[in-house]
Formats: sequence, C-alpha cells, structure tokens
Amino acid sequence: MLLLLVALILAMGGVMLLNKAYTPEYGLDLAGGTTVTLQPITPNGSAPSEESINLAVNIIRDRVNGTGISDAEVAKAGDNIVISVPGVGQEEVVKLVGTTAELRFRQVMAIAAGAPAPPGEMPTQAPTPAASPTATGEGRQSTPKPSATVQPSPSGTPAGRGLSSALTDPSPASSARPSGSAAPSAQPSVLPTEDPMAGVDPTGIDPAVLKEFEALDCSKKDRGQGAQDDPNKQFVGCSDDGSAKYVLDKAAVTGTAIDSATVGQEQSTGEWLVQLSFKGEGPQQWSKVTTTAFNSQAPRNQVAMVLDGVVISAPVIQEPITGGRAQISGSFTQVTATELANQLKYGALPLKFEKSSIEEVSSTLGADQLRGGLIAGAIGLALVVVYSMLYYRGLGVVSVLSLGVATVLTYQSVVLLGDYAGFRLSLPHIIGLIVSIGITADSFIVYFERIRDEMKEGRRSLRAAVEVAWVRARRTILIADAVMFIAAVVLYFLAVGGVAGFAFAMGLTTLIDIVVVFMFTKPFVALLARLKFFAKGHKLSGLDAERMSVQPVAGPKTVSQEA
Repeated sequence: MLLLLVALILAMGGVMLLNKAYTPEYGLDLAGGTTVTLQPITPNGSAPSEESINLAVNIIRDRVNGTGISDAEVAKAGDNIVISVPGVGQEEVVKLVGTTAELRFRQVMAIAAGAPAPPGEMPTQAPTPAASPTATGEGRQSTPKPSATVQPSPSGTPAGRGLSSALTDPSPASSARPSGSAAPSAQPSVLPTEDPMAGVDPTGIDPAVLKEFEALDCSKKDRGQGAQDDPNKQFVGCSDDGSAKYVLDKAAVTGTAIDSATVGQEQSTGEWLVQLSFKGEGPQQWSKVTTTAFNSQAPRNQVAMVLDGVVISAPVIQEPITGGRAQISGSFTQVTATELANQLKYGALPLKFEKSSIEEVSSTLGADQLRGGLIAGAIGLALVVVYSMLYYRGLGVVSVLSLGVATVLTYQSVVLLGDYAGFRLSLPHIIGLIVSIGITADSFIVYFERIRDEMKEGRRSLRAAVEVAWVRARRTILIADAVMFIAAVVLYFLAVGGVAGFAFAMGLTTLIDIVVVFMFTKPFVALLARLKFFAKGHKLSGLDAERMSVQPVAGPKTVSQEA
C-alpha cells in the first residue's frame, strides 16, 4: 500500500510537471476577474418577463459554472444579468454565455457561392457542389471521393468551428487549402458566379426567401452570423467561412431534441469531437430528414447543421440514418469541444442579449485574506501536531506524517483540478480545507485509541493489536467519513456559490482522508510495530506499560508486551 501511495503521489506530480501547473488557480475573491453585464433584447422592445430572465440566469450559471467549482457568479440586476468570471482576460468565456447555442438540422434547398465573382473572373453557369461530404448509418463505411480538403476555420467561437463526420466518414470538400484534420469542416465547393440564381431550383422555396438568398453576400461581416433563426421558417444562411450560402428548409430537428452532448476523441486520429444523442421524437425526426434527403436530388440530398444561424456543415446523406446519434468534429481542442458540449447540453437562452459593459475587477479579498487563511490553517495544523506529540509521543510521528501526506495529496488535487476542471480556490474552499485537518486527525485518533485498548488488555503483542484494532477501527472511520461525505454532497447540490465551494472542498478532503488512512496510516503503523522501540513499550513510544495501565504481576517482572 505504501508503494502504491508513493506511485500515486509521483504520478500526480509528474502530471503537474508535464502541464507546468505548480500553483492553484484562484477565484474571484482572491484574484479578481471579468464582469460582464448582459442586457436583454426583445422583438418589440418591451420588458422581458421575469420567468425568461430567471431561466436565462439558470442557463448561464450552468454554462459558466456547471460543475460548481469554477467560482463564477451570475446574478440579476433589474432586467440585466451580471456575470463575474474569475481571472483576467476571460472574454472568450463571456462570448459564449449570451449565445443561443441551439443546433438545428435543416434540409438544403439550394446552394450558391457566398460572394459575387471577382471582376475579370470567368463565371460559371451554375454552382458546383463537387466532392460534398457524405453521411452513412452507424457501423457502415462510406468511400470518400478524391478531392483536395478544406481547412476548418480556427475561430474561437462554436459558430466558427467545423462540423462533420457526425454522420461518419464525410468526404472533404474541394478547396485549395490543405487540411490538418481527419474530419474537416466539409462545405460544398461552390465557384463564384455573376448570377447567384443560376441552376437554383425554386420549387418549394418561399419567394421572399429566394430574394433574400439572391441579395445575401457572405463576404460581408454583417452577413447574419449568430442570428436566432426561426425553426418554423425557411432560412437563408452562410457557411462558417463565408464561402457558400444556402437556402434551408424548416428545421427538421432542433436543439431541444438533444438528449446529451459529451466530449470524446476519435480513436484512430485522436481528434476531439462532440457526441450527440437525441431524445423524445428526435431519433424519429432525424431518421425522417435523412431519409427525405437520401431520396432527393443534389443539392437537396444534403442536411445542413446550423448553429446560431451559421451553417457549419452540410453533409450528403448516402443512406437513411436511424441510430439517433451524431458527432460534431473539426478543429476542436479539448477546451473548445467542452465549451460547445456545455452550450448544447445546458440549452438555448430564452432571450437574445447584448453586452452593455465589460470590465476587469480587482479581488475583493486579495492577498491579505489569502495569507490570513493560510496562517489560520498553519496554526490549526501546528496545534494538532503539538497535541499528537504530547499525548501519543512516538505514535505522534504517524499522525504528523499522515497530515503531511494528506497535505501533499490535497495540494496536488487542487492544482490538477484547476488545470483540468476549472477549479478555482476561493476563501470558502480554503475554509473547507482547514476543516479537513480535524477530519484527518479524527481518523488516526480512532485507530490509535483502538490499539491502546487492545494493548491495555495485556494479552496481545503490539503486532497483533495493530491488526485486531484495524479491523474494528476501519468500520468506525468509514462510517464517520461516509456521514461527512454525504453531508458535503447534499450541501454541494442544494447550495450555490461559496457554500457549494465549501462543500466541494470538504467532500474532496474526506475522500483524501480515506486514501491516507488506508494507504499510509495503517501500513506505516504495522511497520513501526516491528521495531523494538514500540514493541517493547519504550517510555517515549506512547505504548509503555505505565500509559497502557498494565498492572505488574508477582515478582520483579512485569507482563511483557512482546509475544
């Protein structure tokens, strides 16, 4: 057990070195951050309803602090929503909280070049959707068509990232740019034309939508990216890179049909992707739209995926897909894939917002309070150490080392959680960690007292007493830690803000206490029991006959504690 614990500590230390993460991340009260005020916009300019504001607050809180450990704060201020995100320079996070982030699946009705032909360039008679991406059912393979590949747009927002291979093996679209991704943003290749309506079949398309499609220029910055598209109407939109524009049918599947959105990696390429599964009528709707597209002529054999009004992919459907699942892939990192998954998982905002102000704020407590918290923890730790050494003498070394091991594991856990899970250390967390000193002390006190009770009977050697006492003490330790952990879990899920942070820290240290007691305290005491200093009951061992209250027998000899 001791070797396993050493390996665990070294492994966690190695991960810290590889990630160059040596110190914890701090929360709003200790490090300051960015505060953004969002102002709601309603279609008729009227005040938003209280219900919609409350719903938006809950969704945004889940997005910026979904795990409850990032120390982000979301609050209402009249009709506005004030968001405080820990750390300086968090604008990239703030950009995500006000978007709808609702994915819609729409059948493609028409495609054209996103921008007019440059002067002097020979126009073509019609758009050329060559080498479009493909889609097949789960577990089947499609053969990609040979072509050059598209490089996904490296935008930091979800709308600017490529979406393909959801549907398994999309073939890349033709372009002059090379791709570094196995599943690129697969947009159909469309050559610029002087007549954007050349080759467009107007059947089934609303005339007003056709006029909007003809006038749309995707090369302009105000091309409508991020718009809240109406799922019950046909829609005109641009691709994420502006190279193509689309007429899309009414939404066949909306984001509300998404059951789960999780982050994963493609096993063969290591590419990060977002995996979707549908709920309710979602699987049937997905099967229906892919079947309709499969039975249609190009370009209506494609299904576009629209995120916040942007067409991020439009793969060709080669067969109906009945699995009720999809994958979003492209130029994702783990962070950007997680951001998008969280947006889709936590739903769309009921209102559209604009950022009325963004400002950096200083910490409310800062270094002085952090120093005070650390000093309080050090004083508490020192008092426990002094008490242990005075009362348990030699056994007190075990308690001191146990606290040291617990401190190392706690520090490593806090640093790694900050690096991987966005955990930010705030004053409530520090209070929870200080309280954990008592939890750890309780565990070895229970064990030591059980050993002494076994020794006081005078019939057991120390080595036998250590094992018998452990069998009886571990049940008490586990029950006590279980009660503490249950309390922490309940508090974490029922509370928000600093109280939830306190509960998280308390639950974390309770688990660490179990690890330390089982993997260090008990094995180390078993090793010490082999030493004559403890086995013979030296006066400084804490296990001498006088402290064990063993009565001497007739004659000059006393009962030996060593079998």
